[in-house]
Amino acid sequence: MSILMQLHLSGYSGGMKSKPDAPSSEIVRAWTRLNRAQRFLFERIEGELKAGGLPPLIVYDALLELGRAPDRRLRQVDLEEAMLFPQYSISRLVDRLEKDRLVKRERCEDDGRAHWVTITEKGMKLREAMWAVYGEALMRHLGEKLGKAEASALADALEKLYR
Repeated sequence: MSILMQLHLSGYSGGMKSKPDAPSSEIVRAWTRLNRAQRFLFERIEGELKAGGLPPLIVYDALLELGRAPDRRLRQVDLEEAMLFPQYSISRLVDRLEKDRLVKRERCEDDGRAHWVTITEKGMKLREAMWAVYGEALMRHLGEKLGKAEASALADALEKLYR
């Protein structure tokens, strides 16, 4: 066995910063459960939207953020930053939404490279129709399994991961 291997196994760092501890079994279990729960819930809710003849959650997410925004519009870059679900090609998403007349796009007066994306009345109505299914699915898959106190504690614990 080399001297370096012996030093490593003995924990000697020679003045170098040592590696952080390996994650505990509780941390690994939390990570696994978090990912499984997210995937399970996402797939169920997406499935219910699809069964209802509605678009995927990414569409709801975009329409929600636009509907919340001042004047019901955001620059494309701001829309992408505001969205809950990642959209790696916001331009393609906005193209699809515009084609379906759910949003309209126009150049920013201040910045010729940027575009405003504004939700239309049709987009607002679709968002409401989607929420009817989405909200019921959230209650069925999450709300019926967690009490308010549990949901609040879970939300607080999860917030610690990104704050």
